[in-house]
Amino acid sequence: MKAFRYRIYPTTKQEKLLSTTLDTCRFLYNDALDSRIQCYKQGKSLSYVDLANVLSGQHNQYQEVVHSQVLQDALKRLDKAYQNFFRRVKEKKGKVGFPRFKNKDRYHSFTYPQSGFRLTNDTKRITLSKIGDVKLKYSRAIDGKIKTCTVLRDVDQWFVVLTCENEVLKFKNNKPEVGVDVGIKSLAVLSDGTVIDNPRTLKYSEKKLAKEQRRLSRRIKGSTNRNNQKIEVAKVHRRIRRQRSDFLHKLSTNFVNNYGIITFEDLNIKGMLKNHCLAKHISDASWSQLISLTQNKAESAGSEVRLVNPRNTSQKCSQCGKTVKKTLAERTHKCPYCGLVMDRDLNASLNISMAGRARNYSCGDLTSTLKNCSEEQVGSLKQESSIAASDAATA
Repeated sequence: MKAFRYRIYPTTKQEKLLSTTLDTCRFLYNDALDSRIQCYKQGKSLSYVDLANVLSGQHNQYQEVVHSQVLQDALKRLDKAYQNFFRRVKEKKGKVGFPRFKNKDRYHSFTYPQSGFRLTNDTKRITLSKIGDVKLKYSRAIDGKIKTCTVLRDVDQWFVVLTCENEVLKFKNNKPEVGVDVGIKSLAVLSDGTVIDNPRTLKYSEKKLAKEQRRLSRRIKGSTNRNNQKIEVAKVHRRIRRQRSDFLHKLSTNFVNNYGIITFEDLNIKGMLKNHCLAKHISDASWSQLISLTQNKAESAGSEVRLVNPRNTSQKCSQCGKTVKKTLAERTHKCPYCGLVMDRDLNASLNISMAGRARNYSCGDLTSTLKNCSEEQVGSLKQESSIAASDAATA
């Protein structure tokens, strides 16, 4: 499955219809959630099939303005939220997160799962049921058979996401292997010596964001000025998000185009975010998004992404294999056994590359679990967080 996102330019009338459709789907979602909660309190259960039968069995106010399959997808969305809730209860990891009621700031999309949409022959417009022919910017050709169409509102802009099904021709390229050590001072250091600077998209927009947030705090709650200012704050967040996404998309494409095997550490990023001195910088770097984008693009490019145990990748010497203990403040690897001197991150990327090449190679004890190694990462970060945070602030 591959998704293609296009900007659409609805007229004033069409934009009102799109907003009405969003609100109607949200009302149906909230009503269905309330019905399931009330039935549970009475000792009964209410499934997606029961709700869908009620919806299809009577002509109600929802079906007058919204395509029937869009309404069914809203119920499926609630059912998926319940399934994820039950899964988290079974896993017993952290907060289980019961499905919540959606206000207008938490519901931004609706989906045509099978029918109700089509591209015009000249691909300049897309026809949406109950909406009409909406102008579309056809920025790139679609690859595969269109399965679903999702209409998305991003602050004051509208998009359609066409999900297509196509066959991936699996092949393997003969490009070199590389290990990638992600970090904060440098976003990534590759085992071939390449250093990728951290763009720090949030840092360079913090003043603008703080200024708009101060203006928002001075507005009277419920006023038109406050609602308009909320849009301005959202636009700043959108720009930061798009800058970060653009950079990571280009970097991940560069990885899969130039390397056959890309090896990352299987980091426990959620655990590392518990260090409040570095949480903002880790989130801004978006290591998880970089790894995810690279994985998504690797198969069609004939590349392979491997994740290895991160235990001792920074402590072990890439030349002799001896363990050389160092804190986060020490940025140079100096091995007293073989005399190797190099950048700490480059040494780590070489260890990561070797682990990915061997598959069963581990920089530490093979019997150690990933949970233990992630605890060590968190502990190490807490130990030297103040030093690393000052380095990140001045870089």
